[in-house]
Amino acid sequence: MQLVTPGIGLIFWQLVTFLIVLFLLAKFAWKPIMKALHEREASIEDALSAAERAKLEIQSLKADNEKLLAEARLERDKILKEASDAGNALVESAKNKANEEGARMIAQAREAIENEKRAAITEVKNMAAALSLDIAERILRKELSNPAAQQELAADYIREVTLN
Repeated sequence: MQLVTPGIGLIFWQLVTFLIVLFLLAKFAWKPIMKALHEREASIEDALSAAERAKLEIQSLKADNEKLLAEARLERDKILKEASDAGNALVESAKNKANEEGARMIAQAREAIENEKRAAITEVKNMAAALSLDIAERILRKELSNPAAQQELAADYIREVTLN
């Protein structure tokens, strides 16, 4: 059992060695270790505050991006609406112009038809007059080929003229 229980001398020298190590650590190592710990703590706090600032800045940028995106969507919708309105106005204008042109062409066609109708009626009248004259001329030649018929016709005309 002597191996398990330490002797008084061993405890004394271990205590002296511990105190010397503790003194040396307190004299030379304690301040640099504490300084390093404080610096580490300060750098961690700085890093945390920088992270918090970065987080706030990211949130701000994200809000700005959302705002810009919303404005861009509104502008896009506005441009699309203006383009649609312009297209509809252009189609409506073309439709009105086509209707006006169609009405003008119909009026011109009606006028041309009316002119052609008048010309055809005039031509028919002229042909009827020419045919009537031709028929009358043929009848008169046939009737006036005989001298007795000529005298009788002249006498009828004279009676009609004097009666009127």
